[in-house]
Amino acid sequence: MRPGEEQPVVRGACDGVSELELLKLRAAERIDEAAERLGALSRAIWSEPELAYEEHRAHGVLTRFFQCEPPAASWTVQPHYQLATAFRAEWEPPAVPAAPRPLHLGFLCEYDALPGIGHACGHNLIAEVGAAAALGVKGALEGFLGPPPPVKVIVLGTPAEEDGGGKIDLIEAGAFKNLDVVFMAHPSQENAAYLPDVAEHDVTVKYYGKASHAAAYPWEGVNALDAAVLAYNNLSVLRQQMKPTWRVHGIIKNGGVKPNIIPSYSELIYYFRAPSMRELPILTKKAEDCFRAAALATGCTVEIKGGAHDYYNVLPNKSLWKAYVENGEKLGIEFISEDAVLNGSSGSTDFGNVSFVVPGIHPYFYIGSDALNHTEQYTEAAGSQEAQFYTLRTAKALAMTALDVIFKPELLERIRDDFKLKLQEEEFLNKVE
Repeated sequence: MRPGEEQPVVRGACDGVSELELLKLRAAERIDEAAERLGALSRAIWSEPELAYEEHRAHGVLTRFFQCEPPAASWTVQPHYQLATAFRAEWEPPAVPAAPRPLHLGFLCEYDALPGIGHACGHNLIAEVGAAAALGVKGALEGFLGPPPPVKVIVLGTPAEEDGGGKIDLIEAGAFKNLDVVFMAHPSQENAAYLPDVAEHDVTVKYYGKASHAAAYPWEGVNALDAAVLAYNNLSVLRQQMKPTWRVHGIIKNGGVKPNIIPSYSELIYYFRAPSMRELPILTKKAEDCFRAAALATGCTVEIKGGAHDYYNVLPNKSLWKAYVENGEKLGIEFISEDAVLNGSSGSTDFGNVSFVVPGIHPYFYIGSDALNHTEQYTEAAGSQEAQFYTLRTAKALAMTALDVIFKPELLERIRDDFKLKLQEEEFLNKVE
């Protein structure tokens, strides 16, 4: 069987089963064979949580995992790839003379934690899913009869999803160049092939006033805390005119040092979210006007500084997600309805930026708990043995979908067409070509 050909029917012990389906079974078996090592990998990451860009132990655990995967040296591993805690691991079957350019499939691992509550977003499981799916595809192709298909399996370790946007750093460094399709999956309370993760922009706002004695001569001061409070209230009033799909949330990080001193400095941190990158600048402009109005009203000066990276909304790829659903259902995964998907709410992720440069899928999966992400209860669930079954089942579905991409050229064409269509809708097509 070659990519681009109709799949033949295999006769004999598995009469009526296509060779592609047998490869999918082999991928699932390979993941099951590695279950103990994969669980240990996840547990090692979970047990010592590390914050964004500081995931040194997780980086070491993951790179050693691929370096030690049997047979020895089967993966080419690049530690510290473009970032101190990123990595790249590659595998491809033996080259065939005059073979076309191999299809480059990427599997993404996340492994940063949250401050104070550890792996409350289950990134240890994201790392495990990415590693397991890649092992499944490799195992299936190693058992392929005949000349191997031209394909390269690439695992990217992507740090700092929770803060900073490691995938965006890697995009800018060229790590996603020449990838054809990327795969990852995120823990949740439900199984969904897609959720509308939204675009996000964060700002730090600093007000500078003038200190004075708050009782003896307050009129000599310029109150930076008043500016922060006004800004907070301005945004609260703005909510009445905000679209239902927009989100604004923030904190006052610094409001002064002592009650009898007029605060000369205050600081706020805000996140703005909108369904698309088209809408995000509109919301950002309205919010920044609120910050500047507060400065004008109080006589303070204001400094508004955006974060290093905006997180883009995740572009859906229906052809890819339908293939994933078909494979997942064969494994017993029960997905929420498409209406629930499109009307559901979600957060933001730097995978959104990836989805603007290469077609990909970012499904969500149930881990055996109804606990909500970013809670202590979810931290416990992410480290539980029960989560292992659901995590590896999701990895199998991703590996099976990747095999569809390899051996169904018409699916790959539809995936690419969907990608271009969504870029056109976002008015980003010329920016990525």
